[in-house]
Amino acid sequence: MTAFQTVRVAAIQATPVILDARGSVQKAVRLLGEAAAQGAQLAVLPEAFIPLYPSNSWARAAAAFGGFDELWERLWENSVDVPGPLVDRLVEACAEHRLHCAIGVNERESERPGSLYNTLLVLGPEGLLLKHRKLMPTHHERLFHGFGRGDDLHVADTAVGRLGGLICWENRMPLARYAVYRGGPQIWVAPTADDSDVWIANMRHIAVESGAFVVSVPQYIPRSAFPGDFPVTLPDREVLGRGGAVIVEPDHGEVIGGPLYDSEGTVIADCDLRVGLHAKRWFDAIGHYSREEVLAPLVPAQPGAASAGHPRDAGAAAQDGPPA
Repeated sequence: MTAFQTVRVAAIQATPVILDARGSVQKAVRLLGEAAAQGAQLAVLPEAFIPLYPSNSWARAAAAFGGFDELWERLWENSVDVPGPLVDRLVEACAEHRLHCAIGVNERESERPGSLYNTLLVLGPEGLLLKHRKLMPTHHERLFHGFGRGDDLHVADTAVGRLGGLICWENRMPLARYAVYRGGPQIWVAPTADDSDVWIANMRHIAVESGAFVVSVPQYIPRSAFPGDFPVTLPDREVLGRGGAVIVEPDHGEVIGGPLYDSEGTVIADCDLRVGLHAKRWFDAIGHYSREEVLAPLVPAQPGAASAGHPRDAGAAAQDGPPA
């Protein structure tokens, strides 16, 4: 049976060791230990923490065919196989510190060198619990990341509660959110690169809509963090990502931790999972407020398209037979 405990959550806003997968993992391991020392049972790290998020401030130039081969090769060399030795090292840290971790990585497939994926991993002392590839890379991200298949929109049932979530602007996708809501998440993780004010409003909405605590963690990216041999021209400003780590409760969507801007750091909050249960007495998006029997047939956007996956429509199609 689902438990309703109080979980101490750490939103770790950190800068990766850019284009250095092993260095980024070593830093993550250290940060997990520091969070555990503060009593954290779940730690969440940013989107694409290993080894770099392709920021719009410089990555959009990759739309040109030339000039990005060196970056692409170094990014691929420092991406993560899942499963693989770098994931194993993170799992070891979870086991050592007796905590769970959600972290964003650039994922590769070494047996088939090529595309990379923007991937969210949920890890625990027992191993890899969830792998989700971003369904819809945003704008310039499509120059670096392939598209997720959507067969991984699940929730991990862990010792610290039911963990689910999406990556960055996937959180704006109503149907993707609904697919994960069906798993009954109690804590929603949202690694991101969005440091805007409206992002916090998005997180507050999702907390109320899902009935889950929301933990959102961007990277803090100062220009000084880039190595001297970074092969792409950077904009002339000191901060390329200001952060904004935040933790939100599900009852009224109140911010209970953060936001943290303009530095590395950890935001910690104690999350009483009973609050999510109480919130769903008022509003349960998958329960008494779902009305799937009314709304599911309305999902298709194109006139005449069948309602994907809706059994009533499948039966009707079988009765109608082939077109004349």
